[in-house]
Amino acid sequence: MKIIINIDVPDLATAIEFYINAIGLKLSRILDKDVAELVGASSVIYLLQKPTGSVTSKNSSIDRYYSRHWTPVHIDFVVENLDEAKEKAIKAGAKLERECGEWNGSRCITFADPFGNGFCLIKFEGETYVSSS
Repeated sequence: MKIIINIDVPDLATAIEFYINAIGLKLSRILDKDVAELVGASSVIYLLQKPTGSVTSKNSSIDRYYSRHWTPVHIDFVVENLDEAKEKAIKAGAKLERECGEWNGSRCITFADPFGNGFCLIKFEGETYVSSS
């Protein structure tokens, strides 16, 4: 089974730049001028350009918004060097939400991207990160 991750963003070019600079992903291709495929993680990530105020689903009364929001699903990026990854993410425009916490042998820092999507950077202590790219 293959997993694809989709992230709604209001500005595709800004989102591409953020995820390349903050996380180190690579742009693979642009589809239909409003979808970007990013690679370099264990799953392919698609950035989907969706305007603020657009309908999220025909079954929902909630429209899209890009201020900080909560969702029960978020992405964790496993990194080799947490301090370097933190600085890189902040420099690219991530908003630090919670400093390093420790959990079950790992260290984690919580952020929001420039579009309100939450994500974490995680370093598993005692393990070496192996890139899938």
